[in-house]
Amino acid sequence: MDEFDYIVIGAGSAGCVLANRLTASGKHRVLLLEAGGRDSSPWIHVPIGYGRTYNDPRVNWMYTAAPDPGLDGRRAYWPRGKVLGGSSAINAMVYLRGQPADFDDWAAAGNRGWSWAEVLPYFRKAEDHDFGASAQHGAGGPLHVSDVSRQAHPLCQSFIAACASEGIPYTPDFNGESSEGAGLWQMTIHKGVRVSAASAYLKPARARTNLCVLTRARVTGIRFEGRVASAVEFLASGTKRLVRARREVILAAGAVNSPQLLQLSGVGDGELLARLGIGVTRHAPAVGAGLQDHVAISYYYRSRVPTLNDVLYPFAGKVRAALQYLLHRRGPLAMSVNQAGAFVRSRPGLARPNLQLYFNPLSYTATTGAKRRLMNPDPYSAFLLSFNTCRPTSRGSIAITTSDPEAAPRIEPNSLATAEDLADVREGAALLRRLARAQPLASAVVEELQPGPACRTDEEVLADFRARGSSVFHASCTCAMGTDPATSVVDPTLRVHGLERLRVVDASVFPSVTSGNTNAPTIMVAEKAADLILAAAS
Repeated sequence: MDEFDYIVIGAGSAGCVLANRLTASGKHRVLLLEAGGRDSSPWIHVPIGYGRTYNDPRVNWMYTAAPDPGLDGRRAYWPRGKVLGGSSAINAMVYLRGQPADFDDWAAAGNRGWSWAEVLPYFRKAEDHDFGASAQHGAGGPLHVSDVSRQAHPLCQSFIAACASEGIPYTPDFNGESSEGAGLWQMTIHKGVRVSAASAYLKPARARTNLCVLTRARVTGIRFEGRVASAVEFLASGTKRLVRARREVILAAGAVNSPQLLQLSGVGDGELLARLGIGVTRHAPAVGAGLQDHVAISYYYRSRVPTLNDVLYPFAGKVRAALQYLLHRRGPLAMSVNQAGAFVRSRPGLARPNLQLYFNPLSYTATTGAKRRLMNPDPYSAFLLSFNTCRPTSRGSIAITTSDPEAAPRIEPNSLATAEDLADVREGAALLRRLARAQPLASAVVEELQPGPACRTDEEVLADFRARGSSVFHASCTCAMGTDPATSVVDPTLRVHGLERLRVVDASVFPSVTSGNTNAPTIMVAEKAADLILAAAS
């Protein structure tokens, strides 16, 4: 039987970081297991290619959630990366750390070592930022973060100016001392090419003799000797294999698959496991129980000035954009369409921003859900405004429904389940409409296409959100860290409560979802986890 010091399950945003950092000294032998394949598709590396990988089963788990009562019983589409780089290989490339207070909240809940002051060095360690090294940013790290202000669509400036006219100040850096305000997102793009965790962390480490990477390796369970995680079982090329871990097994399979694999391995709610005929290694009721996500809605506006629709809808425009990209690595294909946004307080008296806004100089009203096509936008000039709650208070769950490891788990989003989240829906919708009426953005607006002028009252606004709102794919908190095993899965060192030589390192360990896109904080968690793991081995 093969043996490794560390077995890392999942080569996503966290797993690639761990593979790099744990092998850097040459002292430890590491096996990285990935259920998907190599990141060889050109659509992964062309930034706007995420419009294709969004629904490509070759690189995407393409989950469907259970009917969600808060969203009219609709079954939401949940794309998740199934490829080297994980979701960092198919996401919209927006780099956001979250608000500093998010992490102070983590520490205040008993998670020592996770305050903003303590995690900032790990954000900086990861970065190779266009802004250069400073107290807030890092330079020379594996992950390139770009300032895209010279490439953003001109209409983004109209959005930022409209925000200013509504009292929302301009911020040049959402990842600086304060994220509050309106501005342009920073991107994990370098010289027109996506920067995923695989290209940033894994590729430089692949030549190391102490790192073994296996793709198309579907983990089916973790083996235990008593309370000690000792081996990992997986399928590769139709053959079942077992490998031993001399030091630790590290789950980095993401907010959906990490709780799934724990449950399949006998770590979860004892009643659920017994019902499915799975032996209980440890009764851990919090596994899968704390799911949080950001749920957003888009308001679409026909525009009297050109938008990306005018570039990407016509066939000739597609050809010109492709040539511009092939020859110069510039143009709309070298960017995300999610270009500008804001963090705002929707009402007086709030201690910090409660809403995240998005501005896209493009619309795709005819291609939503799993059918969304960024390269086939609406055939007229239009743009969209979106919002979601920064810190939703609703909690859902993820649970297996069978002992079959190849069956998808049941995803219960439980959206809009609290009065706080419902209040943010009403206030967010009102704010978007104020911005659309504010100059200079108002000068570009011909009409509101969706939801349209017939949607006016609070009840109608909420009904529209329930009918059209959807996830923005920031699943987290399903193996949350904390000090109480009854309400959390891992301790502040990311060890699974009550078990030995088993950790979870990915967005599932967030105690609460961060205020913004989750890729950057997931990479931070992995950077910090690598130090914790290596310190324990010394």
